[in-house]
Amino acid sequence: MNKSFITVCASAIVAGLTAFGVVKACVPGENAGSAVISSDGAAYRTVNLSQTDYPDFTYAAESAVDAVVYVKVTIKQQQNYTLDPFFRFFFGDQATPQSREQQGSGSGVIIRPDGYIVTNNHVVDGATKVEVTLNNNKTYPATIVGTDPATDVAIIKIDADGLPVVPFGDSDELRLGQWVIAIGSPYDLRSTITAGIVSAKGRQMPHYNGEFKIESFIQTDAAVNPGNSGGALVNQKGELVGVNTAIISQTGSYTGYSFAIPSNIVRKIADDLIDFGSVKRALLGVTMSAITDEKAKELKLFSPNGVYIEEVLEGGAADKAGIRKGDVLVKVDSTAITTPSSLQEKVNSYNPGDKASVTVIRGGDEKVLEVTFQGTSTETGTKDIDGSTAFYGSKIKEASKETLAALGLKSGVEIVSVGPGKVQEAGAKEGFIILYVNDQPVSKAEDVINIVKKAKRAVYIEGVTSYGKAAYFAFGKD
Repeated sequence: MNKSFITVCASAIVAGLTAFGVVKACVPGENAGSAVISSDGAAYRTVNLSQTDYPDFTYAAESAVDAVVYVKVTIKQQQNYTLDPFFRFFFGDQATPQSREQQGSGSGVIIRPDGYIVTNNHVVDGATKVEVTLNNNKTYPATIVGTDPATDVAIIKIDADGLPVVPFGDSDELRLGQWVIAIGSPYDLRSTITAGIVSAKGRQMPHYNGEFKIESFIQTDAAVNPGNSGGALVNQKGELVGVNTAIISQTGSYTGYSFAIPSNIVRKIADDLIDFGSVKRALLGVTMSAITDEKAKELKLFSPNGVYIEEVLEGGAADKAGIRKGDVLVKVDSTAITTPSSLQEKVNSYNPGDKASVTVIRGGDEKVLEVTFQGTSTETGTKDIDGSTAFYGSKIKEASKETLAALGLKSGVEIVSVGPGKVQEAGAKEGFIILYVNDQPVSKAEDVINIVKKAKRAVYIEGVTSYGKAAYFAFGKD
């Protein structure tokens, strides 16, 4: 009897201790929260979280802030001022052109310790003077190394060494909901740091002026305002995962949506501009559209992912690889393609001449094709489909017999188009016939390219204009 009684008591004690432990574990302790009675008798609970429960941006902010700079630009604008009525009586109704300086500002990120800084193209576009102020308040004059309007990336440089940098991170690894911080100079408030999360990836914005754009923005809710453009978007490791570039707002100020260029795009463009002076952009040679739910049902796809190939450029990279109109492109190498912007972003990470495996769905079957990307006209020496050759932003081609006869020439190379680059900067115009390059006669585009490749420093070009007047222009190779 006594033995049974002892067993029952022991069991009760163990059960009680177990119940107490369970309740203690489930009920917040003093550090987690406390009950408070308000003046009207209502009870509410406050919760206290430990420091480890909060996202900590101190390392990222302190390690990156010194490498984010303030960029001040000066732009000269031409304005027409109507003459005073008294003068109009004598000189007629005419306007007097006058130049006016306008100041602008933005941000930039130091990416190399010898003074190379990435910013937005729209920050320095049209600037006649650029100044950079570091976080230690030292100010330097800056030169524009190169710009790429298609991605809104620009590189500027200051004459300094041993500068702090923000290391590049992999923007492809960003996850929705991940914490990021934005660093810049909104409204001239230097070194301002704001925090937010990654709200979306692969965003595009509408363009109504027909400009060619490559966009796959990171959308965040970190506060970004005018002046933040060109500043850093940084992860908690202190790595650069994007360059802040735009907001969507009806007031012109931050309203909850901001956009950054992914660091993987920025890094490729920056390397090209620094190393080559222009962007060596890969082209697939297709026009495409998004896969809607209706399109997916029509094509009997399992999901509305991928892009629908509307057209394939004849002679382009896709055409040579065997991609056809009506294919659904779902993968490039190991990267899944879900939208047109994701395909643009992936293709933009390659250089002309690079190879990739492209997966398409055709008639319900999956096919893997190998594509060799072609280049754009910005790559000097590249042959275009129309037979012209890229030449420092312009296109050159062997002059036709009709053109040569009209000008009384036996041979020559015609500049058939002029775009942003050294030829345009040297003042050359379309229709110019190149006769000599560095004192050597030329008759084909290949002659021009080969002579320029051998030139050590300057390129001196002689010829005639489209109306037969002797002329020349020159530029440096570097």
